Amino acid sequence: MPDLFSPFTLKGVTLRNRIAMSPMTMYRSVDGKMSDFHVMLMGSRAAGGFGLVFPEQIAIVPEGRTSVGCAGIWDDAQMEGLSRVAAIIKDMGAVPAIQLGHTGRKGSEKKPWFGKTQLPPDHPDGWQLRAPSALSYGGRYTYPVEALTIPQIHALHAAYADAARRALACGFEWLEMHFAHGYLGASFLSPLANRRDDAYGGSLENRVRFHLEALDAVRTVWPDSLPLTMRLGSDDFHPDGTQFDDAVWAIGQMREHGLDFADISLGLNTDAMQGVPFNEVGFMVDRAARVRREIGIPVGVSWNLGIPAMADSVIRRELIDVVFLGRPALANPHWPVWAARELAHNDPFSLIPEDWAWWLRSRPGPEGSLGWPPVATTTMG
Repeated sequence: MPDLFSPFTLKGVTLRNRIAMSPMTMYRSVDGKMSDFHVMLMGSRAAGGFGLVFPEQIAIVPEGRTSVGCAGIWDDAQMEGLSRVAAIIKDMGAVPAIQLGHTGRKGSEKKPWFGKTQLPPDHPDGWQLRAPSALSYGGRYTYPVEALTIPQIHALHAAYADAARRALACGFEWLEMHFAHGYLGASFLSPLANRRDDAYGGSLENRVRFHLEALDAVRTVWPDSLPLTMRLGSDDFHPDGTQFDDAVWAIGQMREHGLDFADISLGLNTDAMQGVPFNEVGFMVDRAARVRREIGIPVGVSWNLGIPAMADSVIRRELIDVVFLGRPALANPHWPVWAARELAHNDPFSLIPEDWAWWLRSRPGPEGSLGWPPVATTTMG
């Protein structure tokens, strides 16, 4: 029976444990380039014991960013910073992962601490939004949206492939496509955002076409030995939006097009969601478990899994295969070591590089002298 600290192998890649640092946008990039900040952030989490480490969502084109402070991979000049990030993650014992994305009609924003409001297309830090249909998201996203033409859709598929080629050259070994959270891929799947009457809209089969063609494009350059995964907006929690039953079927189709792993998340295609249990621990786990059971594909999930006993339990019960942690990873760079202590792991420091572990094992000192809080639980059951 696996547990949170068991290795996990997918294709030719083995994670040292089932704990992933989820992509979290930092707004620290200039011209889409990563810097020492990103090397520090991702390197410290890899050194802290995470098995799989993602930097933030990486935009495939400039207008695919959330803001001008977000990272990109549309230009060879951006590869140096990304290569440094991948190298430090791997050097610290984790697998370097990359999430490729396009924000669609939820881009062109101010940074959150400046209000996260949308900027008009003519603003120096803004751009024209494009999406499946000429429908603004609403709420704080107020500016007109242009519907993508079919040639523009094909160009985006080529951009995904170009991004994957660069990601491979940078040393990343796990590729995830971000098709959730109201971004471009999620909006193609959702009837709330996709009102097209051509081959990319209308029926479910048409609405998932963008996903399948994107997977096909990436598979032309991404080796079959490396995992190709997707964060999918699987439920809009709205009667007129993406329904989970449809998402399960869609993932089955994606598996036929080379999808190796499904990261199950929310659609977030509207602010008018109904009954989302945001305060419930692990509220997406049961949905992910159904995908794992019915489609036969490995799955991961985030959303409120930062309690070690809960994270361990969903792995032990074989409901999911990998736990994704976003805010907990930002809050505690050594979350895996802390969790191992909480769960009575026989050697918590085995999760970190040996040179660090040696110092922490050799003179443990009195309780509390290493700066750890008292252990709250005593078993891994």
